[in-house]
Amino acid sequence: MKRPRRVAVIGVGILGACVGWHLSRQGAEVILIDAGQPGEGVTDWSFAWVNASNKTVTRPYYDLNRAGMAAYRELSETIGPDSWWHPSGHLRWTDDPAAEAKLLETAGLLAEWGYQVEVCTGFEARRRLEPALTLPAEAAVVYYPDESWVHGRRLVGRLVERTAGAEHRFGAAVSGIGIDGRVRSVTLSDGSRLDVDAVVNAAGPSASHVAGLAGRHLPMRREPGAVTRIGCDRVPVRRVMHAPHIEIRPDGDASMVLHSREVDALIDAGEAPARLGRRLHDMARHVLPELGEARAGETRVSNRPIPADGFPSVGAVPSVPGYYEAVTHSGITLGPVLGRLLAAEILTGERDELLADFRPERFSP
Repeated sequence: MKRPRRVAVIGVGILGACVGWHLSRQGAEVILIDAGQPGEGVTDWSFAWVNASNKTVTRPYYDLNRAGMAAYRELSETIGPDSWWHPSGHLRWTDDPAAEAKLLETAGLLAEWGYQVEVCTGFEARRRLEPALTLPAEAAVVYYPDESWVHGRRLVGRLVERTAGAEHRFGAAVSGIGIDGRVRSVTLSDGSRLDVDAVVNAAGPSASHVAGLAGRHLPMRREPGAVTRIGCDRVPVRRVMHAPHIEIRPDGDASMVLHSREVDALIDAGEAPARLGRRLHDMARHVLPELGEARAGETRVSNRPIPADGFPSVGAVPSVPGYYEAVTHSGITLGPVLGRLLAAEILTGERDELLADFRPERFSP
């Protein structure tokens, strides 16, 4: 079968940017399409934590995320880490005895699987890793030194710049996908029609709609999340951390990112984003008192792009030749590895074993 050479990538967040970059490196003609601007959607409003420690629900899913971590090291060597990659590790602790037992159980399992993990006390974590923290001296703190955080928008910008010869169609949504035996074209909201050999659906929260344009049913969860950025003259921590009730990470030289599942639960109650942001800020002060002087920033509520069963949908859809999906939660962790694997599948027809459990056709009627 003739392999596609002109590929439209719909959605230029972290997944779409990685797919497009890998396709161009292998000689494909790439069209990057985004209804907004590259990296400014969910990618920019993600907690952006690169990890496999939170992905132990199945061994294949863990293995895929572990490969994602390795792909970041390879990517940083190829394009340079600059200001987008921060491999400074991750701290996690809790104030609930049952949750602490589960945390330590997971740490033990990960150690058996060869994952780098250290368990220390709150006193040791403050003395050796993050002096600005407020936490009980005897608390059990799990430290994952190989984990990192990513400035998603900067990485996407870098990849778009390096996607050689790509055609950019930003600020125009996809309104149609032409199919005649296989994918033949893409129509945009500005009325233009692009002839293509294949399309990649990397549209994040809009992936179900894009799939529908190709006659494909892709069930998605509705799982909104709130993230806030706060400004501070001095960022008091270097690492990603999951503290009781609040998740905190640096976001550069003068800002931090906050998230909490507890606050997410208030979204459907109609609480305004600004109020959600204030709640997050208040929760963070209990862990990092220095943040009492931080400046309130923007809070954004986004829908996470999660297929219905919670696992990635990546690869070809046999019922729609020329149509491929790249839809997943944890796109930040998985972007570089899925970009490489999906580009290879598109251009060679060969599917990597890492993707065996994540075929899109599992959602076929």
